[in-house]
Amino acid sequence: MFLALSSIVTLFLLASNEAVLAHTHYSHTHHYHRHYHHHHRRNHHAHDHDHDHSHHSQKQFHDKAAPSQRIITVDQSGNADFSKIQSAIDSVPSNNKQWIYINVNAGTYREKLKIPEDKPYIVLKGMGKDKTFVEWDDHDSSAQSPTFLTMANDIVVKTISFRNSFNDPKKGNPMTPAVAAMISGDRSSFYGVGFYSLQDTLWDFKGRHYFNSCTIEGAMDFIFGAGQSLYESCSISVREAYPGKAIIGFITAQGRMKADDENGFVFKNCNIHGVGKTYLGRPWRAYARVLFYKTVMSSIIQPLGWQPWNSSADVGGVEFSEYENMGPGSVLSGRVSWLKKLDSTTLMKMTSTEFVDHEGWLKTHHML
Repeated sequence: MFLALSSIVTLFLLASNEAVLAHTHYSHTHHYHRHYHHHHRRNHHAHDHDHDHSHHSQKQFHDKAAPSQRIITVDQSGNADFSKIQSAIDSVPSNNKQWIYINVNAGTYREKLKIPEDKPYIVLKGMGKDKTFVEWDDHDSSAQSPTFLTMANDIVVKTISFRNSFNDPKKGNPMTPAVAAMISGDRSSFYGVGFYSLQDTLWDFKGRHYFNSCTIEGAMDFIFGAGQSLYESCSISVREAYPGKAIIGFITAQGRMKADDENGFVFKNCNIHGVGKTYLGRPWRAYARVLFYKTVMSSIIQPLGWQPWNSSADVGGVEFSEYENMGPGSVLSGRVSWLKKLDSTTLMKMTSTEFVDHEGWLKTHHML
């Protein structure tokens, strides 16, 4: 969106994703209508668990991590410490307190990965997002399908790609939830990372996250969740949901649940392009918050820009904003009437790293 997820992961996800597990096997003919229906059920059942997304266990940040304790190498040929990435992750001690590098050589690694909650301070690094790939094809449920799942705080990922290949065009499968990566830890950063799927590509579940020079590809709700995240200089690549069919996709489905929750998605200096017609997003929750800032938007963006979750949804609490964007898809004259205007103080805060970091953890991540 292998090995079965552990009981810990199951308990962690079950309350918020009971309905997502029913989000399965759309028929080719009726997928688009049913996509709305199943996400609505996920919205209903996930309410209690998602209520505290912006107030989850964000422990006070103290950068006491010592210099790199060790470097672990991974290579499929066997000329390294491990031939599987998950084996390298498993070798990290529980409740680790020092930065540990896992350097992964070029190649396509057919495995599902999980960084559990008790393994912080990991730097997972490939040889390039076009050279090192982690690929799996689990599907049907957003909860159990992620190719890459990271639950720990203080995780850095660099120059590697995660792919859920279920909807590879060559396979001819109908569009269904198939998550490439799910991120639920706090203080997580991604540099030059690729995320590839079709529906529900990147589950930005919760926590404060920073993405720089990443590529996110998909068609339907393919950046979704209740993370508090800044996407900077990223490439947003839009695929066709069904080639040749007039189905319009959505880039974001943000899940802020209360007006005073701090989470939201900010896209700064990004580039939106591709072949599929799309809206910038729709609100997964009543107070969804998304800002596009100084982003290049191609003509694939629909003039309205945004849509409600369904025709009867109340958009009074939704905060979708656009400022200083460029390109043919950025014209505001045809946008929805409920586009949110931000004051200069809020705009400045949301478009700086202060939105995700007022403690200094990103400075440490940048240096790793």
